[in-house]
Amino acid sequence: MPNLKKRYVPFTYKMMIPYLLLVLLTDVLIGYISYTMLTQSRTEMAETNIRTGMEQARNNIQYQMDEIQRMSDTLFGSVAFQRALQKKGEPLDIYLTMKDEIIPQIVSPLQLFGNNIRFMLYTPNSDMIIINGDNLEEPIKQSDYYILPLRDIESTDWYQLHKNSERNNLWVQIDTDKKLDHISHIRKLVSYSDYGAIIGYVRITVPLDALFGNLATFPVEEGITVRLIHQLTGERVYQRGPAELAEQAELGEQTGGSDAYLRLHEPISGTDFAIETLVPKAYLTKDAGKLQRVILGVCAISFIGMTFIGFMVARLNGRKMTRIVMLVRSFQEGNFQKRIRFSGNDEFVRIAEAFNMMAMNIQELIDSVYLQGIQKKQAELEALQAQINPHFLYNTLSTINSLANLGEIGKVTEMVQGLSRFYRLTLNQGNVHIHLGKELEQVETYLEIQRVKYADAFTVQVDVESEILDYQVIKLILQPFVENVFKHAWFGETIAIRITGRRMNNDVELKIIDNGVGMRPEQVRLLMTGPSQTGGYGVRNVDERIKLRYGDAYGVQIASIYGGGTTVRLLLPAGHGDAADTPEFPKLPY
Repeated sequence: MPNLKKRYVPFTYKMMIPYLLLVLLTDVLIGYISYTMLTQSRTEMAETNIRTGMEQARNNIQYQMDEIQRMSDTLFGSVAFQRALQKKGEPLDIYLTMKDEIIPQIVSPLQLFGNNIRFMLYTPNSDMIIINGDNLEEPIKQSDYYILPLRDIESTDWYQLHKNSERNNLWVQIDTDKKLDHISHIRKLVSYSDYGAIIGYVRITVPLDALFGNLATFPVEEGITVRLIHQLTGERVYQRGPAELAEQAELGEQTGGSDAYLRLHEPISGTDFAIETLVPKAYLTKDAGKLQRVILGVCAISFIGMTFIGFMVARLNGRKMTRIVMLVRSFQEGNFQKRIRFSGNDEFVRIAEAFNMMAMNIQELIDSVYLQGIQKKQAELEALQAQINPHFLYNTLSTINSLANLGEIGKVTEMVQGLSRFYRLTLNQGNVHIHLGKELEQVETYLEIQRVKYADAFTVQVDVESEILDYQVIKLILQPFVENVFKHAWFGETIAIRITGRRMNNDVELKIIDNGVGMRPEQVRLLMTGPSQTGGYGVRNVDERIKLRYGDAYGVQIASIYGGGTTVRLLLPAGHGDAADTPEFPKLPY
């Protein structure tokens, strides 16, 4: 698989993920707690307001009931009123008695009471003058009083229920009270001389709306229901607000589910009644949506703000980390001259100082080791070069000696002159590199020396692209292979040599081709890797010098067919430049 380079992401940006999760969790937790507390506070406040309203309503009802109770107490304790109520006689006397003793004691409290009420006096005294007020089937529009015969109520259920009862001073709904939303106070009047003798009944009727007074503290338009219930029977005496909620409340009590409303209970002392308020949970939490939006907005702003702050901190630290990473990468690439500077006194400054010190130490170490390596390679290359020159010189001098023994003075002179030109090119003013054109000229000089010996027994063809003639190559890389052709490849009377050169992308390919005797594969292998033998010394020498100078990607390759000739291939990097200006080894890689 290809080695894909991963994109660098600073660690501070990675830390943003848990940081943002922590901020989000904190905002959610704070928002939830705030929402819960505010909702609970709002609920408690609403409940407190309603309870306060219930207490006010209870106090108002109790006050009015007490006032009505005092009216009946006044009549019950008035001896004059009792005597007048039991008086018998002529109609005129009865009229005057009622005018002076009965009616004033009835009218006076009616005028003092703050609300409209009906005062009814039922008497068994048949001599009493009957006084009918307004229609009892209609709601109370103004305060009025009635003096009625007891026989009018003797057939009613409520009278039959209470006449023998020991209970007195009762608040009940009788006759049309329930239909008209009234409630009545019933009291027996007994004789002061005989407590067992009933001399009449007092019934004071008051509208429940007037009894409750102002219900502004109970916003019934928002679903709150206020009602007056009888605690013993559970009967609903009066109700203000949606009837549906009351029905749901009663159904919830029967089924055991009452989560949709809050039930508040306030008993009225001294009576069998209690005020009950049903508050929908929706009313208690009516501001929850607004609170939720506000809290969400605050949490969102907080999260965005903390995200921005975290991003700025991560960006600042990320830049520093990126600079450190870039420095490390430059170290990987061999550049140890870069340094990093941070201001302040934090951990980044400490890291930068440590990196700078490490880079300086590594640079000094590399300078020392690399210089030693250069010196070693230079010594090896010079040693290999020295091996080439004496080898060729020995062969040439041996040939000159043979010609001199044969008396070929002209040929000796020609070979000595050729040898002089050859070594002038070989020395190359002490430079290791030489233009490829000069290298070919050196080969031509060597061939001229060989023509003195072999005359026209060999042919040479040079086919080198002109554009690569100015390229720099190591000197003495072609001549050893041409020399080997004469020494080892020749069989028969003639031999042909072909030298080619061409550009291959960023490389130069040189070939020395002959049609000589060729070699078997094992001979080729021994020539390149085996122990030194005749002909193998120069081949390995050239290969080692190329690899030492350019690297293992370059060097010498030999292809040969036994009986069919040999091809030597040299692969070199392409490069221009003046040989005198070209350094023998590359500088340090930074």
